Amino acid sequence: MSLHEFLASAQEQGHADADLVSVIRALAIAAQDIDHLIRRDGLDENLGSEIGGINSDGDSQKALDVRSEEIIINHLEGQGAAALLSEEQEDPIPLNDQGSLIVAVDPLDGSSNISVNVTIGTIFSILPSHGDAKAHSLQQGRDQIAAGFFTYGPQTTLILCFAKTDDVVTFTLDPDGKGFLMTGEGLQIPTTTKEFAINSAYTNHWFKPVQKWMTDTLDGQSGPQGKDYRMRWVGSLVSDAWRIFQRGGIFLYPADRRQGNETGRLRLVYEANPIALLAEKAGGKASNGYGAILDMTPEDLHQRVPLFFGAASEVDRIENEHNQERDD
Repeated sequence: MSLHEFLASAQEQGHADADLVSVIRALAIAAQDIDHLIRRDGLDENLGSEIGGINSDGDSQKALDVRSEEIIINHLEGQGAAALLSEEQEDPIPLNDQGSLIVAVDPLDGSSNISVNVTIGTIFSILPSHGDAKAHSLQQGRDQIAAGFFTYGPQTTLILCFAKTDDVVTFTLDPDGKGFLMTGEGLQIPTTTKEFAINSAYTNHWFKPVQKWMTDTLDGQSGPQGKDYRMRWVGSLVSDAWRIFQRGGIFLYPADRRQGNETGRLRLVYEANPIALLAEKAGGKASNGYGAILDMTPEDLHQRVPLFFGAASEVDRIENEHNQERDD
């Protein structure tokens, strides 16, 4: 089944309306253009080079970040989105006064990895505008209508879910020009796992709950978990997330003592919320360490949070460590 056919069926069944279908189709076309752009890196220009700009979070912008955002904006104009929220911009970008939706995007997650040929991607979250996109730009993750992300790697893929269904589906871009074709449905994250993803280089900076979780994990069969674990870490959120949705595991990106990371590193609106909706729809969990990511109300568009998602038993364990530390 093609993505086009899937969206038509979703609209017929009442899982998506015309605006939502138009937005997802536009994002898919944008992703194909971004994929083509990425595969020209180093041939036409160095897309991983910094261009001198600074995004809303104070990070240096790369040519690929800017070009990807431009492509997404161009394809969304005139569709069902009233406004775009972008990790690269301070304020909402108006798109269509008649649109009923807000689209939040990380245009190019992991753009620093393009020069080393590591999988990167585009993450998106779709919210209702309630007739005033600017006034409703800060909504809980549970208000999302749909969410997903594209990966650009050995294969170009899409993982997608709607709030109205419990089905998480995947699509792969056909290299022969047939668009995105369905390659998986009913994805489920196993409740237990022996795999975790974390940047252990920052061990000395972690707060006590994460250090305790890691100590118990690394103690293996002789420790409290009674089993040996494997670490898998790419350092690209979409790449690590795709692996977890395909075969299970837990992803951990905690807050730590480094300056600027005390309240977390990943963005709630652009990264944590869409990943969290996908995780819950796939039978997993997503937490900030104390409770569900989707229950958080953003304080600003670029709020950073800790993010733990994947196998429910492991997310419960990291929450138990945080809550025990708070109670003590």
